[in-house]
Amino acid sequence: MAKKRSYEELYADLEATITELEDGELPLEDAVKLYERGIALAGQCQQLLDSAELRIQQLMDGSLSPFDPAS
Repeated sequence: MAKKRSYEELYADLEATITELEDGELPLEDAVKLYERGIALAGQCQQLLDSAELRIQQLMDGSLSPFDPAS
């Protein structure tokens, strides 16, 4: 099973993908594949952000207890 990647790792890969695409030196087919990869990475980043936002909202609403390492 693949290791779950952090937001920071995914975002760094997305930035590298964007930089490579902006360089404009790729053949069209490679650029399209890289674009698809970028879309997938952006989606994964968005899912992690949405999850974090939901957790923060639940903490603020009191519907989720903060993490207690002592328990």
